[in-house]
Amino acid sequence: MAELEHGDERRFGDFVVVRRHGYVAELVLDRPKAMNAVSTDMARSIAAACEALAADRDVRVTVLTSTHERAFCVGADLKERNSLTDAELVRQRPVARAAYTGVLELPMPTVAAVHGFALGGGFELALSCDLIVADRTAVVGLPEVSVGVIPGGGGTQLLPRRVGSARAAELIFSARRVEAGEARELGLVDVLVDAGRDREEALALASRIAANSPVGLRAAKRALRVGHGLDLRAGLEVEDAAWRSVAFSGDRAEGVAAFNEKRAPEWPGE
Repeated sequence: MAELEHGDERRFGDFVVVRRHGYVAELVLDRPKAMNAVSTDMARSIAAACEALAADRDVRVTVLTSTHERAFCVGADLKERNSLTDAELVRQRPVARAAYTGVLELPMPTVAAVHGFALGGGFELALSCDLIVADRTAVVGLPEVSVGVIPGGGGTQLLPRRVGSARAAELIFSARRVEAGEARELGLVDVLVDAGRDREEALALASRIAANSPVGLRAAKRALRVGHGLDLRAGLEVEDAAWRSVAFSGDRAEGVAAFNEKRAPEWPGE
């Protein structure tokens, strides 16, 4: 992906746009006629956009947003799924997985800006981000068992990592929808803001994060992700490896110099 200047944008297929705000990239779900239901084509576009973002060393934070006024994403396109044969569904599965893992494996910090419905695969896209900012219109949930499947975009693995295994089981088995206030209480979302302010607040949070060392941010995310679930000794080894990857970097040298010189750092990003 050629680096985009501030305010520039690039479209991936018909349903995904990437915009740049300085060091922050905005990954925009843009299929408003279907409330951002994830079709096969949209899944390909999400994966392609994530591949391009992952390769862009100038991006320090990515924010996942939606153009639909009443929905972040309502999950898989069930109308399309209903038309697929068993063989077509098998072929479609890796395409769908690539969209969710594309978001999950972005190397920089990621923030989801959620309003309205974030259900099924839509909530799984948000769960694939490091942080979720939601406004008071948000309704989240993993209702897949109510239509005879299971959360297949990472939900059975990501949700218990957020809220614990028993709480995740209750939410997944009941297929219930959770409104914004309860979602914040349960830890399903991290920041709750006034209606209509999720995108603005998520971008503001991303800008604050992006002021920090890009080398440090990526290493910290790697340590958090890889170390999660390991025993303490193994986790500390993961942390040590991440520390060694930044300890002799240009960012570390600049950060220490800027601190001592009482000025804002100018990160080389290497």
